[in-house]
Amino acid sequence: MRQLTEEETRVLFEKLAGYIGRSISNLVDSKDQPHVFRLQKDRVYYVPENVSKLATSVARPNLISLGTCLGKFTKTGKFRIHVTALPILAPNAKYKVWIKPNGEMPFLYGNHVLKAHIGKMSEDIPEHAGVIVYSMNDIPLGFGVSSKSTNECRDMQPTGIVAFRQADIGEYLRDEDTLFT
Repeated sequence: MRQLTEEETRVLFEKLAGYIGRSISNLVDSKDQPHVFRLQKDRVYYVPENVSKLATSVARPNLISLGTCLGKFTKTGKFRIHVTALPILAPNAKYKVWIKPNGEMPFLYGNHVLKAHIGKMSEDIPEHAGVIVYSMNDIPLGFGVSSKSTNECRDMQPTGIVAFRQADIGEYLRDEDTLFT
């Protein structure tokens, strides 16, 4: 497990900024327990600093995971956020979309968020911005990218796509057979 390079840190922060904006500083500069980002193989982990120091005593081949997996770097150098980052992204979300109960199951089955399923949404969401998808009970269900701005979404057809799904908590069940092989 090693620290991220400057380029890796820049790519990671650009991706996270799309979802949480300037709240990235809250992730690292926590007063009660500071956290760091660490890279193991191609995956980025969000780890409490004291745990990261303790992990240096474990040999790299023996260390499988540590902290919360935020995502992974692709072979082309891009960063892809995993659904495991949802508990970290949701409290710091810049733009939010709440879906009605009739839209929860389609979203959790891997479909995009439709206009007919929207209960409410944050004001001033720009086009192609990262959004966190919540149930009407304020339970984070996943995240995605807005297809249109908030103003354009008001004039859409009910079958129009409001947000493109990136990840959702239903992935654990859909990908269960591939997780343990």
